[in-house]
Amino acid sequence: MLKMENVTYIYEDKTVALKDVSINLSKGLKIGIVGSNGAGKSTLFMNFLGLFKPSKGTVIYKGSHLKYDRTSLNELRRDVGIVLQDPDKQIFFSNVYDDIAFALRNLKFDETEIRERVEMAMKITNTDALREKPVHFLSYGQKKNVSIAGAVAMDYKIIFFDEPTAGLDFVSKENVKKILDKLVCDKNKSIVISSHDMNFIYENCDYIYILNNGQVLSEGEVQTVFLKKEILDRASLEEPFLVKAHKYLGKNLYRTEKELFNS
Repeated sequence: MLKMENVTYIYEDKTVALKDVSINLSKGLKIGIVGSNGAGKSTLFMNFLGLFKPSKGTVIYKGSHLKYDRTSLNELRRDVGIVLQDPDKQIFFSNVYDDIAFALRNLKFDETEIRERVEMAMKITNTDALREKPVHFLSYGQKKNVSIAGAVAMDYKIIFFDEPTAGLDFVSKENVKKILDKLVCDKNKSIVISSHDMNFIYENCDYIYILNNGQVLSEGEVQTVFLKKEILDRASLEEPFLVKAHKYLGKNLYRTEKELFNS
């Protein structure tokens, strides 16, 4: 449904942020985009969302080259959304229910459908008990869940997550994991995750792209790519814990810590 072919993006100051990048988001239901700071991850997301237009190459949406007129971009943004790293950049209203409903009301959805969508989103993100709570009283983790709920209510087919676990404690990270699983398994969504947490990416993604200096250094299934230490070293990425346990302790290559400790 959404991919880019040979995309190069050059900023006005001549910085080459992406160079000849090809990424197909149909290769997995949970796609990981990883790389060190400055690798090009944020610029990549902005190109996929139609917020940036490639200097060269093309973004392909529903089998056709993406056009950058208002009608085409509105169609794209009905299907594709993003949850930003900082939830405060996505929370606008004074209480949780109204904030989750904000975008739907802005798009003039019928109030009955808004209520149904918001209730569904709150159930998936465990925010129902917060519905009347002022957002300035929420914890950081609760704000993260509310920002995710806003994207869920929009019923996007593809949701981009920028550092979804950054700043979260263990319990909040586990909750985000469960939400992502529900989106893929119960709601048939595709998700794309950018993160510096290689353990989270390893356990939660089925296919990854490694970016380095604006180029795709490697791609493939997580259990294949994460075994390539020379690639991880070039991209300044750490080996996931379960990969280390496999390579240096002789353990089977498990996908979750629970599998390892129950073996």
